[in-house]
Amino acid sequence: MSQVAISRPPGVLRRMGRLWQVYLLVLPALVYLVMFKFWPMYGVQIAFRNYNPVDGFSGSPFVGWQHFERFFGSPQFERVLENTLTLAVVNLLVAFPVPVMLALMVNNLRDGRLRKFVNGVLYSPTFISTVVVVGMMYVLLSPRSGLVNHLVTLFGGEPVLFMGSPEWFRPLFVSSTVWQESGFQLVIYLAALSAIDPALHDAARVDGANTWQRIRHIDVPGILPTVVVLFMLAVGNLMNVSFEKALLMQTPLNRETSQVIQTYVYQAGLQQAQFSYSAAIGLFNSVINLALLVTFHVVVRRARRGQGI
Repeated sequence: MSQVAISRPPGVLRRMGRLWQVYLLVLPALVYLVMFKFWPMYGVQIAFRNYNPVDGFSGSPFVGWQHFERFFGSPQFERVLENTLTLAVVNLLVAFPVPVMLALMVNNLRDGRLRKFVNGVLYSPTFISTVVVVGMMYVLLSPRSGLVNHLVTLFGGEPVLFMGSPEWFRPLFVSSTVWQESGFQLVIYLAALSAIDPALHDAARVDGANTWQRIRHIDVPGILPTVVVLFMLAVGNLMNVSFEKALLMQTPLNRETSQVIQTYVYQAGLQQAQFSYSAAIGLFNSVINLALLVTFHVVVRRARRGQGI
């Protein structure tokens, strides 16, 4: 009787050797993650120490939760946390749906030239840096020479100090974010819409469906997975309010609402050289982001299981 040889699956090293080109392509990204994402986590321990650059990470005295207790008991804690949460939630609720609606409208424009023109106009603010955007806001909203205040006085109103008013900080922050960042997400949603089978729209037209019905029953379900993924990333990054814009828009007059965790960490860590204290605040912020991301991921996964997706 002839014995049939049983072939064994190749080992891990052999399979990696066959696909060495792929691993070589991924190698720079892995090196970047290790050097700039994982290795810096070693420095998180200074949040639990009285860090001294002379003694280094391991030589600085260990103090445990002292810096966290100091932050939680400081008079700045409630105001900074409230400002950060309010600005982050309002920014998410307002800025996130806008690119979705713009993508649905641009995708249904019949004129190809008009579609390209509108897409270019909406995407162009993405290339403008935050420094330039805030500079434009200071120029346009100046109480003396700003175009907006000229229009206000033209209609009989009094000039408004927009950049120095606490009540105007959040509307200006959110509106400028929508104008600057909607174009990038618009391209992502348009790419998702282009992947929808055109035969579905043809069949819907034959059945007598109008534009709004096709958007509701074809376009929206088609881009829903992309919306969920981007929303999950936005929730996981909820507490990371744009530090650069918040710092540039912050003045002594509007600090009541503009002081967020990122700007507070900057002032405590760099301006006042309280490295361990600022590291503890930053770690607290990161833990909240991680908790939000994990919670939303679990909720979405259970919802999909309940729907059988």
